[in-house]
Amino acid sequence: MSELKIDRETMGRLAGALAFITKPDHPTVLALKKAAESGAEKDVKDARAAFLRLKSSERMAALGMLSD
Repeated sequence: MSELKIDRETMGRLAGALAFITKPDHPTVLALKKAAESGAEKDVKDARAAFLRLKSSERMAALGMLSD
């Protein structure tokens, strides 16, 4: 997981996938959307930390939705 590089576009897609799995107003979804929109280093760091705090099943499901 630590080797995964997620750019701004991917964060936006990840937010959409996670919104489907959890709910659109989940704090991690909001953090990912904010990071995708702003690209600010602090927002990206906060979004990554929030994503890593999720249950592993939620993380894996969201990442699985990104792959074709």
